Amino acid sequence: MICRHLIARAAHLMAGLPAAAFMAGMALAQDDATCGTAPSPIISLSFASRYAEDDASRATVDPAREAEAEDALKPLDRFIDQLADRTEALYSGRVRDRQRAATCVLEQLGGWAEADALSDLGTETVRLTIGSRYAAFALILWQTLPYAPDNPSRAGILDWLDRRMRAQMAFWPEAPSGAQRGNLRAWAGLAAAAVSVQTDSADLRDWADAGITEVLCSANPDGSLPQEMSRGAFALHYQLHAIAPLVTAVVLLERQGIPASRHCGGAIHRIVDFAVSDLSDGARTRAITGVEQSLFDGSEQLTAFQLAWIEQYQILRRSDVLEALAADLRPLIYTKLGGNQTALWRR
Repeated sequence: MICRHLIARAAHLMAGLPAAAFMAGMALAQDDATCGTAPSPIISLSFASRYAEDDASRATVDPAREAEAEDALKPLDRFIDQLADRTEALYSGRVRDRQRAATCVLEQLGGWAEADALSDLGTETVRLTIGSRYAAFALILWQTLPYAPDNPSRAGILDWLDRRMRAQMAFWPEAPSGAQRGNLRAWAGLAAAAVSVQTDSADLRDWADAGITEVLCSANPDGSLPQEMSRGAFALHYQLHAIAPLVTAVVLLERQGIPASRHCGGAIHRIVDFAVSDLSDGARTRAITGVEQSLFDGSEQLTAFQLAWIEQYQILRRSDVLEALAADLRPLIYTKLGGNQTALWRR
């Protein structure tokens, strides 16, 4: 079980966030009618890759396989969205209302922890992609700390997330080599960092650092990520998708004493600079891939959540360019990063 001194240390590591006025004692009981009921815990999850089976680069989406994956993930992602939405109440209003919101999140997550949710992952694809969902749960839980530090559900939730992450630690050495240097490994690393910042688990923190470092150090001199550049028209899309967990994990690791922003000669800054410099027309990515990027060929548009990492990147290195981008988009919200990033990170 998670000891009280670890919760106290996690509280110390969270100090400085906008809502970090830590409350003593148990949070107030949440009215069931206000909190609602959590969806039934998902124990087993199984689906195949959404990409065409004969496309090793994972650049061609198979519509039927994509629909199957989205259907399988929909209940899980809906629950994450609901929890992330509830964290909004942690950043405004009366203290007792914030306590109630925190207690509600803990009660709902606690039910999934007691059921050992997501303990049966049926395919390699699920094991590769589950990291972003673990990251969301861990970051949502972290935000409740100021207003329900002694809630009895917290230790059980952290134990559950610790077990899920140790299953990831056992899985990733056997994962495809390309995936080990791409956004999926970055998301798994973020999940580990978001758990370890609350549990002070050295091996989980070190595993997060090792995975994040591998992705960071794979970057080309210009900051492009080779694994993401192999994705054809989706290359810039996936570079941005990798940046979100990389930046957030770097911030969390630095809070735990690891100077991750300096890894590989400050690779995180090259990676961010490459993507930001290409947001106007995708020309740099097009020159690498030989194809027009999805963000500019009419198939998709850049949306605010793809830039939600700006708030935490500003902690690492202040950028007037990024500040100008964010100014028109705030609040920046990304549920897999725990919800409202502007409320969570902006100082």
